[in-house]
Amino acid sequence: MPVSAPTFADVTSSEASLKRFLHGLPGVDQVGAEARAAGLGTRSIKTTAKAYALDLAISMVDLTTLEGQDTPGKVKALSAKALRPDPADPSCPRVAAVCVYGDLVAEARSVVGDGADRVNVAAVATAFPSGRASLEVKLADTRDAVAAGADEIDMVIDRGAFLAGRYQQVFDEIVATREACARPDGSHAHLKVIFETGELQTLDNVRRASWLAMIAGADFIKTSTGKVQPAATLPVTLVMLEAVRDFRETTGTQIGVKPAGGIRTAKDAIKYLVMVNEVAGPDWLTPEWFRFGASTLLNDLLMQRTKLATGRYSGPDYFTLD
Repeated sequence: MPVSAPTFADVTSSEASLKRFLHGLPGVDQVGAEARAAGLGTRSIKTTAKAYALDLAISMVDLTTLEGQDTPGKVKALSAKALRPDPADPSCPRVAAVCVYGDLVAEARSVVGDGADRVNVAAVATAFPSGRASLEVKLADTRDAVAAGADEIDMVIDRGAFLAGRYQQVFDEIVATREACARPDGSHAHLKVIFETGELQTLDNVRRASWLAMIAGADFIKTSTGKVQPAATLPVTLVMLEAVRDFRETTGTQIGVKPAGGIRTAKDAIKYLVMVNEVAGPDWLTPEWFRFGASTLLNDLLMQRTKLATGRYSGPDYFTLD
């Protein structure tokens, strides 16, 4: 349910006022949220709608590799796949972004190029995945990625600070990171704020983190790093979608949502798209406002897409393994 319109300058004027606001948000009925998410997850769609949903989901993927063994060659190959997910079918849409560590941004950029219709390059920053570093280190990490050509920055909040109730510290770090996303031309890399919802313990905390990040200037709110289980879940994403919907009703500002981690099949992705439509509304059903953070999801989407077109499944090695 929407909260009454706050004056955010007052809300963030002190640790105490920020805490009062966040703890004054309506509580989440966990049983109700889980039941609604389960109900939405049972919706079926017709074949023509499924074809549209598969292409839409492909266009929403942030194709991701975030491993210590990542190499320039792997990132370049992944970036080429982002541009042409199915080389045999030029009608297949591009993905939304390639997501890599900051030191590999230039490698991805060298493949996706700089055109207006390019695949974006996203970089994880701010001591990903733990978020445990000094603010100076986090901001340097962000500035380096932006300078290398990152279109988007996926930052992680300090969950320890959040769970200890140091909301002002988390707020200030998001504000400072957004400022570090600035480019010389006055634009800024889009900022996605990762909560690591598997460590936030309650859906009430997910709602509080969502509002905290949005007030601080996040362009997107994101569930997880993919390094902690559970990662993205339907109930958690439901709460975040309610938050962005209510935030727009309150402020007029639209914020994106990105579930990440554990979404591996086309069937799972379609459940999320149904939820987006039913909870936030069709305005969020574009890559501008909704993303999937995933590595293996794309291949299943491509296999299901081929099945609809040909009537048969391709072998598991028909598409490249990421």
